[in-house]
Amino acid sequence: MTHDVTLISTIAAAFGFAFVLGYLAQRIHLPPLVGYLLAGVAIGPFSPVFVADGPMAAQLAEIGVMLLMFGVGLHFSTAELMAVRRIVVPGAVLQIVIATGIGVILAWGWGWSFGAGLVLGLSLSVASTVVLLKALEERNAVGTPNGRIVIGWLIVEDLVMVLALVLLPAFAEALGGQVPANVHSAGGGLLANLALTLIKLTAFVVILLVLGPRVMPWILRQVARTGSRELFTLCVLALAVGIAFGSAKLFDVSFALGAFFAGVVLSESELSHKAAANSLPLQDAFAVLFFVSVGMVFDPAILLQEPMKLLAVGGLIVVGKALIALGLVAALGFPLSTGLTAAAGLAQVGEFSFILAGLGFTYGLLPAEGLSLVLAGSLLSITMNPLLFALVDSLGERLRASPRWHQFFEEGRGYRFARLQAQMDASRVELEKKSARHRTIAPGELVSRFPLFSDLTPEQREVLLLHFHTRHGQPGERLIRIGDKADHVYFIAEGQVEVVPRGGAEKIKLGPGAFFGEMALLTGEPRSADVTALDFNTFLTLSRRDFRHFLRKHPTMREQIVALAEQRGAMNRTLLEAGLADTDPPVPVV
Repeated sequence: MTHDVTLISTIAAAFGFAFVLGYLAQRIHLPPLVGYLLAGVAIGPFSPVFVADGPMAAQLAEIGVMLLMFGVGLHFSTAELMAVRRIVVPGAVLQIVIATGIGVILAWGWGWSFGAGLVLGLSLSVASTVVLLKALEERNAVGTPNGRIVIGWLIVEDLVMVLALVLLPAFAEALGGQVPANVHSAGGGLLANLALTLIKLTAFVVILLVLGPRVMPWILRQVARTGSRELFTLCVLALAVGIAFGSAKLFDVSFALGAFFAGVVLSESELSHKAAANSLPLQDAFAVLFFVSVGMVFDPAILLQEPMKLLAVGGLIVVGKALIALGLVAALGFPLSTGLTAAAGLAQVGEFSFILAGLGFTYGLLPAEGLSLVLAGSLLSITMNPLLFALVDSLGERLRASPRWHQFFEEGRGYRFARLQAQMDASRVELEKKSARHRTIAPGELVSRFPLFSDLTPEQREVLLLHFHTRHGQPGERLIRIGDKADHVYFIAEGQVEVVPRGGAEKIKLGPGAFFGEMALLTGEPRSADVTALDFNTFLTLSRRDFRHFLRKHPTMREQIVALAEQRGAMNRTLLEAGLADTDPPVPVV
């Protein structure tokens, strides 16, 4: 029987060529992204080497878009954005407007329609998140004020592009394009289509932002509590891809937008870092397929056929956008160091440019020549970006050492930058406080607080913490009474308690690191001691069900706890029979 191996051959060729060319690009100090795009060129229809299946690659690329935008949403921080809003919102919006206007003028000079110029300009106005973050990470500048400003600038650009992706299909016909045969058209006029699009978009955002924070983090937490890494990863992928697909089918919004909002909702979860870490390998793999699929539609002949147009596009991206960013930062009164960082970081185009240009091509707005120009401009700008950063670094060192330019380079005009730094610091402190309120204890602290868990792996400790519930006790509060039904085991994180066993006159004090209440959970018998808080206490508690589940999964730990409980019980019985009480006895049976 003959098997159709189109999918396998497409994936194998994409990964193989992407690996080889990406590695070679890295060896000559270029971003691997350049190699991935060239891999698409090598296996695309314009190459004699190997022609992969275009529609199949496009569907794989859609998964890459979903996971890429899901990752962007996971790292989205409203607080960080609000702290730098006074520079990034006007700066990003004005840069997009100016760059788009120049793109429209270029397209008009080439005889293209206004719609083609609009798509071209928008595609060239937004920078690549991947390229920018890599450049900042190489310079240890992600956490610096300038790095955070440029990242915030890019977030605003991304949000504008998300809005453009939603509105472009509604305006396609009015701009001279056409709705593809496989895309449902609502019919009616422009205003009716726009109103319907906005209603669907609003309904989607409201439902996801109202129900999402209540449902999605809860689902993620329940799956994480199982301790199964593959189930957790599968849950993350199901939420990302499922919400993206469902939003496209039910609300007619893009896969990218659905995945982005899924990431935004999960970013508020305490498990967002784990979701990002587990989905990162697949995100990277499918993102490679996305870049490869984009390279497949690039026609290298454009380099010979339209060198002047390519030069104009490259000039707008590398020179025009850099000067626009530098001028806007200076006009807003911020330091020259910020302007140079923004100029270098934003002088390239990437993911959103490909998505938007591809959408414009699909709706008949952007000609194939325009799509090739965007791709060629991306290759050119990404290749030159490390050189531009090196130039900016060299210029920055000279300006910093110059008595004439030092203050303007570091501080700008007036107090704006100092106030912005104070706002960013306050935002970071508030985020840390918010994170502290939502966590019980860090995985790394668990062993130092409770040596009982020293044999657990770091991942097992993290799963165990998901089962803990925090409880606070006031001085004099009776936590456990003799005869009560056993429901929880208590681990003392802070404070002190007093334990009085049944029939015992001696009062026993327990402090941080001790635990009590485990014997009654093991035997199923009622509580055999009174426990009272002596201080303002913080406890980590495990329910009966979670405690028994934990012991089943960790037989060694069960043996230790059972042996300790039996030892405590025997010693307490001996004390009761003798009518004696040790001044510092072990933890009693409770």
